[in-house]
Amino acid sequence: MAKDKSGFFYPNKIGRIYLMAMEEVMGTNGIKAVLNLAKVPELIGNYPPNNLAREFEFSDFGAIGAAIEEMYGPRGGRGLALRAGRASFAQGLSEFGSVIGASELAFKVIPLGTKVKVGLKAMAETFTKFSDQISDVEESDDHFVYTIRRCPVCWGRTSEKPICYGAVGILQEGLRWVSGGKDFRVEEIQCHASGDEFCVFYIYKEPLN
Repeated sequence: MAKDKSGFFYPNKIGRIYLMAMEEVMGTNGIKAVLNLAKVPELIGNYPPNNLAREFEFSDFGAIGAAIEEMYGPRGGRGLALRAGRASFAQGLSEFGSVIGASELAFKVIPLGTKVKVGLKAMAETFTKFSDQISDVEESDDHFVYTIRRCPVCWGRTSEKPICYGAVGILQEGLRWVSGGKDFRVEEIQCHASGDEFCVFYIYKEPLN
């Protein structure tokens, strides 16, 4: 069945980082099987170039996520997507921080609450600036509200419950990076795939450790 193209794109660099992270998590044969199942065999051994051209289709990104779940089941797929999201940030999304002035050194000298707030805003700005994914952050009493409009993670998918585990993993690892190793609870409370307008995440201010 042909996928409907979204007309929205990630930069090649983000697509490349995500695929490399997935390969790290599930192995060469695992990623090969997933890309075949997602009907993007042209990506096997041929990841996007390491540049900022917006050429990685949201519909392909969503299909890859659906293929992971189909192959490994909802529970196994969730774990793999979370790990791939975390590995994506560790493998290179952190590079984007320096582009918008959010370097690791700058985060060392500010209070934890400010680090989290600045870090989330930096992540949202990065995706909004470099891709067709629009993200923003608002602050509430005990949590931050991170909203993704046009979410590639669940693009073209339907589900009874939120499924953007890759995005949760990226947020978790990003917060670990800006906070110097602390873990935060990140919960997706609305998801476009389950009928909500946007994908909305709560990030609780109190670290878990």
